[in-house]
Amino acid sequence: MSIQWYPGHMNAAKKKAAEQMENTDLVIEVVDARLPEASTNPMVEELRKFRQRPCLKILNKIDLADPAATAAWVAYYNAQEGVTAYAMTTKKPADVARIPDLAKQLAPHRGVPTKPLRIMIMGIPNVGKSTLMNALLKKRVAKVGDEPAVTKQQQKLYLDKNTVLVDTPGMLWPKIALPSDGLMLAASHAIGSNALIEEEVAEFLAGELLLHYPELLVARYGFKDIETFDAIGVVEGVGMKRGFRQKGGDLDYEKASHTFLGDYRSGILGRISLETPETRRVRLEQHDAEMAAKAAEKAAIAAEKAKAAANGKRGT
Repeated sequence: MSIQWYPGHMNAAKKKAAEQMENTDLVIEVVDARLPEASTNPMVEELRKFRQRPCLKILNKIDLADPAATAAWVAYYNAQEGVTAYAMTTKKPADVARIPDLAKQLAPHRGVPTKPLRIMIMGIPNVGKSTLMNALLKKRVAKVGDEPAVTKQQQKLYLDKNTVLVDTPGMLWPKIALPSDGLMLAASHAIGSNALIEEEVAEFLAGELLLHYPELLVARYGFKDIETFDAIGVVEGVGMKRGFRQKGGDLDYEKASHTFLGDYRSGILGRISLETPETRRVRLEQHDAEMAAKAAEKAAIAAEKAKAAANGKRGT
């Protein structure tokens, strides 16, 4: 399943962000700590690098992520030029309170009344940008919702007389290259429900948890002989444990899928990360190999057609 979701307002948001970047000193990019690279928008990196702007990369929702994976990601991003990583949760005021000082360290030439520090907050839908804005300003200035793409317009606000914040709508990118990225984003509720099939997303998530966190499935659902389960068996097991039945007695697989995804998204299943720097590297290598194989196959077919056409011309 290849998931793509790029509503029209996101294209408009990209154009406005590109215009605003010229008058920005620093980009704060908020990503989901459970899938930091899959939730990193390549367009944000492209825009800020073009203007040579530093980035404070906030790995939000660390209360839902695997601590070991989060530590690996912080080291990974801190090794990149122009990037400072900060793992946090908006649920802790102390975590939020550190952000202004971190921002000033990345742009020390700004931050006075005559030259206020201009910060653009960016990220994909549903990673907590609006919640972060509200927490920084200590008042409700941005809409917060359970569904992705609640914020649809850019807004500029003053954190204090020395700091200006620009909140941007959540933006995805036109084509998600890795199918696993689309599935991770869908599982983590960053993609609109109209662009996915929940049962397939739940099966992907079940497969990942069987591979990396089987003990959490056992703890939550009381599964026996977890080593004999496959992804479909996990979703079916959730439905049976919860007694989800349709009229006639058949298992309600759709409801089981929805419940399973909800347990992951809310953190009920435990602290889970869907990727690490190492698993990311492996996925990228696999993707590159698949693309190379497809390109070689396409070239071979084209060569055969050219050969056949040449032989046909010689025959005439």
